[in-house]
Amino acid sequence: MAAAAAQPLAEVPMLGEVAVTATRQNDSVWEAPASVQVLGGEAFANGLGVNLSEGLGRVPGLQVQNRQNHAQDLQIIMRGFGARSTFGVRGIRIYVDGIPATMPDGQSQTSNIDLASLGRVEALNGPFSALYGNASGGVLQMETEQGHQPATLSVSTTFGSDGARRLGLKAQGARDVVQGVQDYVLSATRFETDGYRRHSQAERGIANARLGIGLADGSTLKLVANHVDISAQDPLGLSRGQMEADPRSVAAVAEQFDTRKTVHQSQAGLVWDKRLDADNQLRAVVYLGDRKTRQYQAIPLAPQQNNAGHAGGVIDLGRRYGGAELRLTSAQQWAGRDVLLVAGLAYDRLREDRRGYGNYRQSGGDTVYGVLGGLRRNERNTVWNLDPYVQASLLLAPRWTLDAGLRHSHVRFDSRDHYLANGDDSGSARYRAWLPSAALRWQASEALNVYVSAGRGFETPTVTELSYRADQTQGLNLDLQPARSTNWEVGAKWRAASGGLATAALFRTDTEDEIVSAGSRNGRSSFRNAGKTRRSGLELAWSQPLATHARLDLAYTWLKAQYRTAAAGDPWQVGNRLPGVPRQSAYAALGWAPPQGWQAGIELRHQGDIQVDDVNSDAAAAYTVLGASAGYVWRMGVWEWRAFARLDNALDKRYAGSIIVNDGNGRFFEPAPGRNWSAGVTASWAF
Repeated sequence: MAAAAAQPLAEVPMLGEVAVTATRQNDSVWEAPASVQVLGGEAFANGLGVNLSEGLGRVPGLQVQNRQNHAQDLQIIMRGFGARSTFGVRGIRIYVDGIPATMPDGQSQTSNIDLASLGRVEALNGPFSALYGNASGGVLQMETEQGHQPATLSVSTTFGSDGARRLGLKAQGARDVVQGVQDYVLSATRFETDGYRRHSQAERGIANARLGIGLADGSTLKLVANHVDISAQDPLGLSRGQMEADPRSVAAVAEQFDTRKTVHQSQAGLVWDKRLDADNQLRAVVYLGDRKTRQYQAIPLAPQQNNAGHAGGVIDLGRRYGGAELRLTSAQQWAGRDVLLVAGLAYDRLREDRRGYGNYRQSGGDTVYGVLGGLRRNERNTVWNLDPYVQASLLLAPRWTLDAGLRHSHVRFDSRDHYLANGDDSGSARYRAWLPSAALRWQASEALNVYVSAGRGFETPTVTELSYRADQTQGLNLDLQPARSTNWEVGAKWRAASGGLATAALFRTDTEDEIVSAGSRNGRSSFRNAGKTRRSGLELAWSQPLATHARLDLAYTWLKAQYRTAAAGDPWQVGNRLPGVPRQSAYAALGWAPPQGWQAGIELRHQGDIQVDDVNSDAAAAYTVLGASAGYVWRMGVWEWRAFARLDNALDKRYAGSIIVNDGNGRFFEPAPGRNWSAGVTASWAF
């Protein structure tokens, strides 16, 4: 958990005027007819700079659970979407510098997001997120900071509990030119940790680059590229008894099979913007990426030896992906009324080479575990989507605005089995959906906006979720259908003369064929459709300047997520809570951050209890944790120095930071660390 990192108020605009791009209409936060929040990169400044969980706690409707396990990704939940994920991110669209971090099958990764050069984060909840297509229960957009003058070179070092250490190097700058490189940001960091739990050591190196280029025709080109290497041990989950006895412990099978994961990913993209005339602008995006993953799981020996169709205990994935998007934004007049029209076409493609191997070898009559054994699976999976979309914002009257959009999402999945010793498991599936949304906004006064919105959502199974059948038989899980949801939201936004902004949203989402976990055993998960579910709730947020360089941030979420139907054989009952979704969460932070001198912050986070499985047999208890930070900034000529120290979980609360939904071994819990510290220094040279 990260303590507060308040924004330096003298250096940022008032919150109500911050522009957002998540709606594709460049509204301000106050004007946008949707639940949207914006955070600056300062929210992640005073911490280890490793996980998004360090700064996203202040966004209502969003929970980011740090598993304390770098072999798995963060568990990101937006209005209850994404809770089923045992690794990676599901049900949420993520973009980094306009480039999708979500594959066409709906699976996202956050490992290539460089917090050291992160400039801003936009979080979009509610019906309008459906305009991003498949798996858009919510949208997160990250932007690398833009280079500025004077040019600077920065070196940072950070240390923390459990052997955590990070070293970073960053160069940024800008030039007053029309053509050529206009601005740049280059960043590289190296992070290592011994881990809070045993068998959780990890290393990660990441490099990120952003170049802004002016072309001769007046258009601009943004080039973004990044690379990440990860090597991490996987301690797996703990049973309640194990967690209560020793939260630092590890499942015995994790050490027996040396469970671990390595990732190597490279990605590059171009974003081209061209203003055709005063009323029309064209944007084109292209990107390519390559991701290699190898994961050693704790699959027991007997299932592999006794089942010819078993895929083994080592997953080896090679993913090549890419895509393109073309978008036209046009300001027009229809019948004398102002209209902003956005039309586009998005294409994304993923080719996955998936192999499975045994996680053991026989050597001289002995069995060696946790090694690469014989081939047990070999297939090529291809997924692509082709999505046209259109949006319009119509000024109906001086205080009334109608926003509407329509997207047609077409996703094609194809698998070709090249390991035929246990039969041919090839197959294909095609999913289509029309995704409409609309919002009506009324500006009740100069300080108050009220809106109502509705939309349809669509979420296909991911390649991984199609990989294993719930009945453990061989072959692809092609019976798994996409989930379809209907979303409603009523919201209000009020801005104070003092610069504060308060937002409130009431929402409800009804889903058919919800995709839920059918069980997770030894790191392998299968999924099924669950009929009907409902998510309803309330989100509140308030950000208020209190005095010079001081700010108060408050956020609260209440969310009721339940099963509405139960068929014969379903383990849940009508009214059971969806596992992995907290009933409520709250955040409060008070920060003081002048541009020079002492800085300080304090924050309080609360999260309600979380059910661990569909039958609601157990729950991770509610918790409240306190964090505090202090820092000092001073300048000497061309040098600027920043130092900070922070204390998280200051009251040494013992709790589970996340859970593994429906774990078949009963190892649901992933303990959070007790009282822990971090400290760091950054030196910047202006040249």
